[in-house]
Amino acid sequence: MVKKQIVTGILSYGMSGRVFHAPFIAVNPNFEFRAIVERSLKSAQEKYPDVISYDSVQELLDDPEIELVIINTPNDTHVSYAEQALLAGKHVLIEKPFAPTSQEAAKLYKLAEEQGKHILPFHNRRFDSDFLTLKNIVETGLVGKPIELHLRFDRYKSQIGVKLFKETKRAASGILYDLGSHLLDQAISLFGKPKSMSKLKGTYRANSVVDDYAHLMLNYGSGVNVFITTSLLVADPQAAFVLHGTKGSYVKYRTDVQETQLLEGLMPDHASFGLEPLGNEGVLSIALQDDVMERQLIAPVKGDYVAVFDAVYATIREDAPYFVSKEQIIWQLEILEPTK
Repeated sequence: MVKKQIVTGILSYGMSGRVFHAPFIAVNPNFEFRAIVERSLKSAQEKYPDVISYDSVQELLDDPEIELVIINTPNDTHVSYAEQALLAGKHVLIEKPFAPTSQEAAKLYKLAEEQGKHILPFHNRRFDSDFLTLKNIVETGLVGKPIELHLRFDRYKSQIGVKLFKETKRAASGILYDLGSHLLDQAISLFGKPKSMSKLKGTYRANSVVDDYAHLMLNYGSGVNVFITTSLLVADPQAAFVLHGTKGSYVKYRTDVQETQLLEGLMPDHASFGLEPLGNEGVLSIALQDDVMERQLIAPVKGDYVAVFDAVYATIREDAPYFVSKEQIIWQLEILEPTK
């Protein structure tokens, strides 16, 4: 049985469009990469000669052939463009953060239901090789019952970036929305909605007006406590995943290769895509009899951003449940949004 392709348009050919979306739509036989918006520099056709390069979002939304719109524009435009796309009769795949607030997210889901369309969050880092390995450690019970999990996303960028939507005071700006949303989504995917949380944000770079440091503590009652930290001023990045349980511990540095491979031009259908080189193993320490510790290296699971688009297809064409639920997005944004 031949599957019907989803005709797709992308709203921007910046880094996310060029790296995280266009390559996957182009090589996946379940999608047709029809169009992209490029307001000035027209470069998409150099790599994808058959794609239509529109000058504006409205032109792309007016294309009757397009069924799915990927919204990868600045954070504070996500809601308005999602509304326009839904009202134009399109399905929507929307970059993180889904919306600045939980209330706006709820309105988008309601509008999608009214229009009979799907609105799907793009949370590709659930398919990072390092996180997939951590998830496997948790689900197989190798460390026993989880007690404490630390998730970190460290960078060192002391200069103010050129992307104004990240560096100026506007909706969904700052590092908590930018990188923290990835880690929070990972925590929620593992353990669900926390019973309580605390939040710290700080601004430390010279001339910065947005948070460039953030820390969340998620309490799951009698279960695991999750500590999320992200910063733009860490010169010596720490382990990205530190898990302690009743039977042992697991420590893993951030090593997923998919973004690097994509930046280097490797396409997602290449046999080596998502495969970590030797030396990127995590360390699993298990308590044996008399509390003697056994340490072993755990090879990373293959990264799989392709799975995001397979899930998008299954949801739109087969009405299969999507891997990020509406409830999970609402929980996430209730934590990320400014405290009332």
